[in-house]
Amino acid sequence: MSAQIIDGVALSRNLRQEMTGRVAGLAATKRPPGLAVILVGEDPASQVYVRNKVRACEEVGIHSVMERHPADISQEQLCARIALLNEDRSIDGILVQLPLPRHIDAQAVVESIAPTKDVDGLQIHSAGALMTGSAGFKPCTPYGVMKMLEHVGVTLKGSRAVVIGRSNTVGKPMALLLLQQNATVTICHSGTPDIAAHTRQADIVVVAVGRRDTLTASMVKPGAVVIDVGINRREDGKLCGDVDFAGVSEIASWITPVPGGVGPMTITMLLANTIESAERTLAAGSKPGAL
Repeated sequence: MSAQIIDGVALSRNLRQEMTGRVAGLAATKRPPGLAVILVGEDPASQVYVRNKVRACEEVGIHSVMERHPADISQEQLCARIALLNEDRSIDGILVQLPLPRHIDAQAVVESIAPTKDVDGLQIHSAGALMTGSAGFKPCTPYGVMKMLEHVGVTLKGSRAVVIGRSNTVGKPMALLLLQQNATVTICHSGTPDIAAHTRQADIVVVAVGRRDTLTASMVKPGAVVIDVGINRREDGKLCGDVDFAGVSEIASWITPVPGGVGPMTITMLLANTIESAERTLAAGSKPGAL
């Protein structure tokens, strides 16, 4: 067996093309959606991520504002700036690029964003909405994974899914989203004695731990769908994921590559959440940022 590739680049391109119509409709009705991206410090990787997000906004017609702040900005100053963006009627989503400098409490900063503008889906409010099935914003990476599974027609109801990783940004919300679709979900992590015993029974495996070769061919059931959320760098400088791609692709039915898999979908779902925020505001006819 040789796995088929779930192409995140191609799927992102198609989804973004569809988004342009929704954005044009909002622009014609009132105004285009607006996203504010905040970058603190000079971390090279963060600068690349922010540029990619701003470029994606331009691609679909979303109004974007990129704010740069020095690494020594105080937490109070940063939260004060976010408070102003909360009241800005042209802004539907606010994203603070992580990580932040050590002297800043990142969660406190995220919590200072109005819940209606938490398009990254990282607030406790958003986590609670996901847990209870209420209206909220899904974290972008798990949201993107769900779109990929939907795109290739994976049946989730009744399937056995294993998520390796328990982070608040990927692992936990990923498990909840799969559970919402009636999959039977197991979360494995560093405290799990025998991860392979679980993955060998799984129809779907999502790996998100940030460590090379976490999932190898001997750990995968033939025909399983494997989603690689990890991103690492090999000794030669090339990017790779958490999955032994060469080996696992001979066993799985579908697999995501790194790069070109989940990564592009994360930014695409950020755009989707921003558009949804603008549509909600328009439908409600309420002041942006209001609870």
